[in-house]
Amino acid sequence: MKIAIASEGEFVTEHFGHCENFNVFETKDGEIVKSESVPNPGHRPGFLPNFLGDLGVNVIISGGMGGGAIDIFNERNIEVIVGATGKAEDLVKSYLKGELKSTGSVCHSHDHHH
Repeated sequence: MKIAIASEGEFVTEHFGHCENFNVFETKDGEIVKSESVPNPGHRPGFLPNFLGDLGVNVIISGGMGGGAIDIFNERNIEVIVGATGKAEDLVKSYLKGELKSTGSVCHSHDHHH
């Protein structure tokens, strides 16, 4: 299974589309077997969910995310967990133990930081 965390460095970010990078973890039998940092290729409507889906991601974890992105992930059968805080690797470990739950924190405003 591949789990991606929308991140700023090692920590989950509040805004999925404007993250610095995605920390992508490959897991097997409940353990992390590989991790890599993938730079955010750019925020365009509908692009990032398909980009991550094409990487083979099964789960996306973020602090917050817009409804459009959530819809695309759902269409691609990618599990969405929002409302997360903390270090990316710790979040993956919590998810693998079944302890990480989505708060349903959907972003309705688009405050773009330039």
